[in-house]
Amino acid sequence: MREEGRWAGRNPGKDLLRHDIWRRLEDEGVAVGPAWSMIPNFVGADVAAWRLAQTPAWKEARTVKTNPDHPQIPIRVRALYEGKTVYTPVPYLTREFPYLRLDPKKLSDAGISFELAATAQGFMEHGERIEFEDIEPLDFCVVGSVAVSRAGGRTGKGAGFADLETGIFRELGIVTADTPMATTVHSVQIVSDERVVIEAHDTPLDFVATELELIETRNAMPRPQGVSWDKVRQDQFETIPFLARLRDRMLARRAGV
Repeated sequence: MREEGRWAGRNPGKDLLRHDIWRRLEDEGVAVGPAWSMIPNFVGADVAAWRLAQTPAWKEARTVKTNPDHPQIPIRVRALYEGKTVYTPVPYLTREFPYLRLDPKKLSDAGISFELAATAQGFMEHGERIEFEDIEPLDFCVVGSVAVSRAGGRTGKGAGFADLETGIFRELGIVTADTPMATTVHSVQIVSDERVVIEAHDTPLDFVATELELIETRNAMPRPQGVSWDKVRQDQFETIPFLARLRDRMLARRAGV
């Protein structure tokens, strides 16, 4: 399992890149915990979060979406302390509800620490369970990454969750073509532009923050405007309980029903 990765086989080029990065993180001793087959935690994740938070786009944001993984805990903590409402998906989208909302005022009133609420266990226990349609317009989006390029290309862990979510957000009007897309990674996760395989459903990054620097990509690539449901894989429908119902609602919305 370790040599293949949990979602291997969907794109050989992306698989090879992921394997290289996971191995490098472990070999160089900068992974925090296991790196393989996941969005890897890394030494300096808190510094990368700080760098990202220096951008004007972050400072102006009132609503922030982050992926649920460990390396983005510092981002969630920082957002809550800054009074931002945080939206995060259920890990692996395996529940009957897709998303959770963290309201810093409600957490404070309930005596729940932001440090606890920012963890997967914390937001699953204390976050408000919501549907995609309940998410207010997002000012800033953070996604998890395994490999990135300075031009804004991104490769995730292989499950396709982030790109699916972004397509849903675009179709519902929750994000636009101008909504900042960002990630935090270790500097060893940055690769040359040609190594990142970019497909039609992939959304490029505007910001990449590492423990060493902040990269503003100025990427002008076209962004997906919605979900191509015929391209969603059967295994995604099988493993994401609410996905078929969401598809039906969104197709009905397109048809004006």
